[in-house]
Amino acid sequence: MSLSADPFPPQADLTQSQGLLHDRYVMSRLLGRGGFGVTYLARDVRLPGNSRCVIKQLCPKVQNPSALKKARQRFEQEARALAKLGSHSQIPQLLDYFEIDGEFYLAQEFIRGRTLAQDVAKFGVWTEAAVKQFLREFLPLLQYVHQQRVIHRDIKPSNIVRCRDDGRWVLIDFGAVKERVAFSDSHSRSLATHFVGTIGFSPPEQIAMRPIYASDIYALGVTCLYLLSGRVPKEQDYDPYTGELLWQNLVNVSDYFGRILDKMMRAATSDRFKSADDVFRTLELEAHLETLRPCLSNHPLSQVESSSESDEFISPLVRTAMAIRAWQARLAARQARDQSGS
Repeated sequence: MSLSADPFPPQADLTQSQGLLHDRYVMSRLLGRGGFGVTYLARDVRLPGNSRCVIKQLCPKVQNPSALKKARQRFEQEARALAKLGSHSQIPQLLDYFEIDGEFYLAQEFIRGRTLAQDVAKFGVWTEAAVKQFLREFLPLLQYVHQQRVIHRDIKPSNIVRCRDDGRWVLIDFGAVKERVAFSDSHSRSLATHFVGTIGFSPPEQIAMRPIYASDIYALGVTCLYLLSGRVPKEQDYDPYTGELLWQNLVNVSDYFGRILDKMMRAATSDRFKSADDVFRTLELEAHLETLRPCLSNHPLSQVESSSESDEFISPLVRTAMAIRAWQARLAARQARDQSGS
């Protein structure tokens, strides 16, 4: 969505056209209209069975031939980036891209399935165990996206689909790509007036037009909170001092998982998980807590930490316990500061 008014005039509804788009696509119905273009469900008449696909019509805001040339170059770059991303099984495959009369089109794989938003609307809120399993399956995908140097910027329940055919989670709608094509001729000052994301799911630095990889982690944390509570961010209270959601009384989760969610949704980037892999590894540590508990309880933290500076051998198990205890101590100290400040 955009913080400003829609920068483009309404585009003609291509579903009303009697012809074929690009000599092969029949527009079936309008799926959505946003600040950077229009999305359609279509059928490809050149493929057996007239296979369904998604057509994204991008409408660059250009004023002259030079700007259009720049937009075309940016479009081709972004299409190649999408094609590379689409090689992952949890991202829609890019089938085709083309230009018609100064407007750009992407044809992508249509994912049959139900979004997280549709799932909660139909079946209700999720259990903690279900949300953890979702994270285990989704976090490696997010790590892959970030390894490609891409920030999605619009992770939310309606942009994550459970594929009906094989049950995999699929991340759709890479809105940042559309924004870069749409404003490829804009100066930095005008770029600062346009925001890619969804208010409530986007952290402060993203709203300030400075998204980082951890911005996607924040959005994923808010998405998990939605799965557990059924409430979107605007229906939740927040701390007027920190801007953070006051979610703890909305859901019933274990202390350990609550700490993970808390760190995913920290307003300050310095307090948030830095990568999807960090979240995944912390989530997986919970399964080993019982094994590590003797180490956690039998070795005073100060003694173990001081011994780490000596030549004494410390087993990997104890080192892991030390790391967990140090993290728990830092988290407890931060929570104490927050409570005293409020």
